[in-house]
Amino acid sequence: MLYLIGLGLYDENDVTLKGIKVAKQCDRAYAELYTSPWRGSLRALEERIKKKIITLQRSDLEEKSRKLINEAKKSDIALFVPGDPLVATTHSSLITEARGEGIHVEIVHASSVLSAIGETGLHIYKFGKTATIAYPEDNFYPKTPYNILAENLEHNAHTLFLLDVKSETDLYMTVNEAVEILLDLEVREHRGIFRRDTKCLGVARLGGDALIKYGTAEELRKYRFGIPPHILIVPATLHFSEEEFLKNL
Repeated sequence: MLYLIGLGLYDENDVTLKGIKVAKQCDRAYAELYTSPWRGSLRALEERIKKKIITLQRSDLEEKSRKLINEAKKSDIALFVPGDPLVATTHSSLITEARGEGIHVEIVHASSVLSAIGETGLHIYKFGKTATIAYPEDNFYPKTPYNILAENLEHNAHTLFLLDVKSETDLYMTVNEAVEILLDLEVREHRGIFRRDTKCLGVARLGGDALIKYGTAEELRKYRFGIPPHILIVPATLHFSEEEFLKNL
C-alpha cells in the first residue's frame, strides 16, 4: 500500500495528526523535497513517526519510480510531500502508475498554497489558471505564464504564479526574478498586460513567518522578500472587500 502524506506549507508542525499516525504504521518512509522549498526538520519528523525517512530525488519518482512501486506491492510505504500531495502533477502520475499495478493508494491531505493564498485577502473563487514561471534557458524562453496571464485578465480573473525550483542546485526563484522575467516577456510580446506600474502581490513563506507585499511590479522588483518559498500574484479587477483588505496589509 502507498500513502502520500502532505507535509504542509512550512515545517513538520504542519503535518496532520492523521499523517503522523499513518506514517507510524508504515514499514518504510520516504520524502521528496524537490517540488517546493520546505523549512521543516526531517529529524524532528523521524522522532514523531519513530522511523528513518529516506529523501528521494526527482528521478526516484519519475524515471526510477518502478522501485517504489515494487516496494508498495509488498509493504506499506509512506511518501511525504511538500504542501498537499496532489498539487504537483508528478504525484498524480505516481498514483496512476501505482493503481495500474493494483496497489491501493491513500492520500493524507495537508495545507496548500492554493488555499493559503486567501491570506492575501483575494477571493479564492476569482482566481483563474495557475502558471509556473520557469527560469529561461539557452534557446528556451517559456511564454506560457505570460499567455496564461493574458487569458486570465480577459476573464477578469486573478493569476497565481508559482515560481521555479531547482532543488538539485539549491536555486529557488524569487518574486524579484519573477517580475523581471514577466517584464522581459512584455518587451518581447508587446501586449501591454504586464508593465512596471502593474499592481501585484509578492508573497513569501505562507504558513510560516509570512510576508505579503502589495505594490507595483517595479516596487516588488526592488523589495527584499527574504528566504523562499515565494509566489507572485497579479490581480484582476478588485472587489471592494479585496481593496479594503489590501489597504490594511
